[in-house]
Amino acid sequence: MQTSTHNELLLQRSRTAVWHPCTQMKQHETLPLVPIARAEGCWLHDFDGRRYLDAISSWWVNLFGHGTARINAALIDQLGRLEHVMLAGFTHEPVVALSERLARRTGGALGHCFYASDGASATEIALKMSFHYWRNRGQPQKTAFVSLAGGYHGETLGALSVTDVPLFRDAYGPLLRASVQVPSPDWRLAAPGESARDFAVRRAAALERHLERHHPHTAAFIVEPLVQGATGMAMYHPEYLRRARALCERYDVHFIADEIMVGFGRTGTFFAHEQAGITPDFLCLSKGITGGYLPLSVVLTRDAVYDAFYDDAVTRGFLHSHSYTGNALACRAALATLDIFDEDGVIDANRERSARISAAARELAAHPRVANFRNTGMIWAFEVTGEDPAFGRRLFEAALARELLLRPIGRTVYFMPPYVISEEEIALLTERTLELVKNAGG
Repeated sequence: MQTSTHNELLLQRSRTAVWHPCTQMKQHETLPLVPIARAEGCWLHDFDGRRYLDAISSWWVNLFGHGTARINAALIDQLGRLEHVMLAGFTHEPVVALSERLARRTGGALGHCFYASDGASATEIALKMSFHYWRNRGQPQKTAFVSLAGGYHGETLGALSVTDVPLFRDAYGPLLRASVQVPSPDWRLAAPGESARDFAVRRAAALERHLERHHPHTAAFIVEPLVQGATGMAMYHPEYLRRARALCERYDVHFIADEIMVGFGRTGTFFAHEQAGITPDFLCLSKGITGGYLPLSVVLTRDAVYDAFYDDAVTRGFLHSHSYTGNALACRAALATLDIFDEDGVIDANRERSARISAAARELAAHPRVANFRNTGMIWAFEVTGEDPAFGRRLFEAALARELLLRPIGRTVYFMPPYVISEEEIALLTERTLELVKNAGG
């Protein structure tokens, strides 16, 4: 059995050779990296036998936990057939089958799939495709984009231009295109006594005022449906999406649904926008699409958009690519993920599981240091009151000591567990998080 000696050697090598994402590496002089040897179900295991309940699905991707047998089997089978072929001028069964199944999930409204590797790339594709559509349609002046205050859409330059999280955006401001942010419908900002729905209506009016004046130059509105993730799990009423969709139609502006985080059942329906009874012009998907196994993202869009690029001139085609577009292994993992949804009744099971987790968290929600306890589908979040600027790091460390992987966003603590979390694991998560809140510093 590998021991702490192996742990230490791995940590030393990682600190030297690996530049970790969203990380100030100097912090790891005092905050050790967590070396993971293996994973199964909801649990991560290190080389010393310590375990950690993965309450955030490893950055929101492992829908069915780790080591999912059906996804493993699908990948093993695919390895014996085709690992990859370029998608420019070639095609293969997994990418065709996945495209057809995703389109059916939209009722056929979004029948064309363009693939990439990650969420930020999907955002880039949707923005470029919208811009290029308007140019092909003879409206080259429509180049502006609108997003929500506090919105997050990725960290590449185009995606960062429509992101409104200062931690990610400010350092690179001189490199970014200007965009406009309209007020968020985050119900935490509602006036006393104002319902989430009424607040959503009021915030939609701000979008209306903007589009009324600027629609001739606006290409698209991009939004995270129902939950804005990186800004602190801001949740809002679906009425906002209904009104925003209608405004985009009225003013001839594309509606981009960034469901990179909230798709694949995370909000209680397969796609979050379903709860508003709408269909976007572009649908961006990633994270859970492969069950957490392999990098893959996709943008789905309508016939009208596809048709605007269909021409003899190469310059009117959509000019975007990367080497691993539509990778066969990743597509096969995604197909296995969809199989699990179809065969196991995941959406209905999640609704029952969500109710059980909310019930188990009642004492936590009622704690005097907990504010704005909220839930949408299989996402829970709350703020812990206090002034300690290092709260997030301290709680992260304290949680690891209690066998929990939590990754607070500022003072916001959230749960986004795998869909296979058990009753025993639910109790462990909620009870130990309550202990952490009780013991939290200022």
